[in-house]
Amino acid sequence: MNCRLAIFDMDGTILNTIEDLTVATNYALKKHGLPEVTVEEEYYFVGNGLYTTAKRATPEGTDEAMVQAVYEDLFAFYKEHNEDHTRPYEGITDVIRKLREAGIKTAVVSNKADYAVQSLVEKYFPDCFDKAMGETKGFALKPEKDMVDEILKCIGVSKEEAVYIGDSNVDLLTAENAGMDCIAVSWGFRGREKLTEYGAKTIVDRPEELLVLLV
Repeated sequence: MNCRLAIFDMDGTILNTIEDLTVATNYALKKHGLPEVTVEEEYYFVGNGLYTTAKRATPEGTDEAMVQAVYEDLFAFYKEHNEDHTRPYEGITDVIRKLREAGIKTAVVSNKADYAVQSLVEKYFPDCFDKAMGETKGFALKPEKDMVDEILKCIGVSKEEAVYIGDSNVDLLTAENAGMDCIAVSWGFRGREKLTEYGAKTIVDRPEELLVLLV
């Protein structure tokens, strides 16, 4: 790949955030007397922003006012507890640093709230990214290409010279909508079998494989 910029998804790609997301979701559900969810269910609720997580986690037929209330409590709880159990995937930080050493710029584009994206990048990946962007007013969430286009513009790299790296169907669609190459990672929230079903053409099983493809 002719790569000058590697754009990473966050949840399930560089950070294992599923436990904190599940705890926050269950806090909000329990507060409103709704059934809690399992980690396995949460894997399929996340990826499109916290409001969508709340909507997917509430029982079918839940009225809009209740979904909104669950979302607000999920948002507030997660804002205070997004670092309790979250950790980088083994080897990913070293790979990001090696990409940068090779002259490849790096960025994050996530549907996670921007406050969480910025704090998590600062805590776990200091000096690892040229720009990071989460859910921001005025920019459509993935799989729309708005945030990716903004990253390309800010860093000054064309889509032909960039690659998007993620773990879900949302990421595959984001890359497609942006007209970019995509690398899917199997260690995240979906796994190799699902990624293959979604049509992923390039899948890696270990972070080190990214160096082989990009450097």
